[in-house]
Amino acid sequence: MATRLRNAAKGAAVLTVVGTLTVQTVGGFEGLRLYAYQDVIGVWTACYGETKGIKPGMKFSKTDCNNMLVDSLIEHEQGMRTCLKNPDGLPTKVYVADLSLTYNIGVGGFCRSTIARKQNAGQIRESCNFFPLFNRGGGRVIAGLIKRRAAEQKLCNEGAA
Repeated sequence: MATRLRNAAKGAAVLTVVGTLTVQTVGGFEGLRLYAYQDVIGVWTACYGETKGIKPGMKFSKTDCNNMLVDSLIEHEQGMRTCLKNPDGLPTKVYVADLSLTYNIGVGGFCRSTIARKQNAGQIRESCNFFPLFNRGGGRVIAGLIKRRAAEQKLCNEGAA
């Protein structure tokens, strides 16, 4: 499946501009913890917000976490791309904002979102207005999500300009 994160011509280890920006964006929002911990809603989490297969007591190296982040971003990107009509037609910053959101709320959440519907209708600028709606975790508003969504919305708007 296509990816805008890695440069296939140069090998799997080389990130594209989109890949580098996405890793910086998501990594910055998630923060890095080299051990398993429970997040604000009680889900076992590690590294840069990874939840898949995380159990209490697990520990990781920074290299492990970096590899997990890129692999997880590619997995989320592939799912995100399936619900967008023209993912490669999206401006870089819009694409990165979408992928950051998808990484945080899951592929299903993104694909069912008004953001995806608006982008599929060609309403890129309008889609940016819906990022702030995804500010809840465990049914309550989370201050960190308010900040993250504002940053994602700003990135989206910069790309849509």
